Amino acid sequence: MQVIVHGGAGTSVDEPVPRQAALDEAADAGASADDPVDAVEAAIRVLEADTRFNAGTGGAVQSDGVIRTDGGVMTSDRDAGAVASMPGVEAAVSVARAVMEETPHVLLNGVHAVDFAADVGVDVECDLWSEDTQQRWDDFDDQPEGSPLDHLKWIQDKFGTTDPEGRDGEASSKDHDTVGAVAFDGQDLAAATSTGGRWLALAGRVGDVPQIGSGFYAAPAGAASATGAGEDIAKTTLTRRAVRHLESGLDAQEAADRAIEEFGELTGSSAGVIVLGSDGTVGEAFNSEQMQTARARP
Repeated sequence: MQVIVHGGAGTSVDEPVPRQAALDEAADAGASADDPVDAVEAAIRVLEADTRFNAGTGGAVQSDGVIRTDGGVMTSDRDAGAVASMPGVEAAVSVARAVMEETPHVLLNGVHAVDFAADVGVDVECDLWSEDTQQRWDDFDDQPEGSPLDHLKWIQDKFGTTDPEGRDGEASSKDHDTVGAVAFDGQDLAAATSTGGRWLALAGRVGDVPQIGSGFYAAPAGAASATGAGEDIAKTTLTRRAVRHLESGLDAQEAADRAIEEFGELTGSSAGVIVLGSDGTVGEAFNSEQMQTARARP
C-alpha cells in the first residue's frame, strides 16, 4: 500500500520533530492496511488522536466555545461520504466512511451526524479540548454572547475578518492544520481529510474539508487531499483541480504544482495538496510557510 499523509499547510510549528514522528506513524499505519479506504482511515485516526494537529482532539474552537469536527472520504470508484459540524466526535473520518458505506447519502451534519455516529459505534462523548486550545480560549476575557451577528461583530473586532490571520496579525500554526491522506494499492485509490475547523470561526461554519472536490477527491486517474484557506479551497475546488490535471496526462507532482500555482493566482491565499496518481506517481505542493508530510509503502 502506497500512502502519503499531510499535517496541514500554514505557519511554522513549534514542535516539528514530534509532529513529523506522528505523521510517519500515520503513514506506516496506512501502509500496513488491507485496502485504500482502510489505509486512509487508519492514517488519519492516528492524527485525529494527536493534539498537535487541528483534527479530532485539539481541534479549533468556534465563536460559541465549541469544537466541531468535519471529515470526508472518497474512492476511485467515486463512492464518497462526509460529515460536518460534529461536537464531541474525534473520529470524523470513521463517521464519514460509515456515511459512504452505510447510507445512500454523501453528507450528514450537526447533531444528526452525531446521532448517526453513535449508532455506528463511534464515540460521540470525546473531550476534544487540548491544554493549548483551552488556554487560548480562556485568554479571551470578553467571550462573545448573543446572536450570530453579535458573534460575527466580535470576530471582526478582534481580527478584522473571519480569518484569524486578519487585522492584528495573530495566527496559530493550528489555524490551518487540517490532516489528510491518500492511498493506492496498485489498483484502487482513496482520499480522506479531517479537520477541527478554523480558529474562532463563526459557530456553525463549515469549510472545504467535507466538500467533495474541495478538501478531498478521488477518481480513476488519482486521489488528492487539500489543506489551507478553506473558503478559497472550496471556491476553487482544489482537489478536483489537481485530479483533473492527472486526467490531462500530468504526473502527480506536476498536477500538484499546477493546482497550487493556479490556486495562488486565483485567490492569493495559501494552501497545500497531496496527490497520488493511478500510475503510482506521488506529488505534494504548497505555497504556505510550511507543510509537513510523510510517505510510506510496505
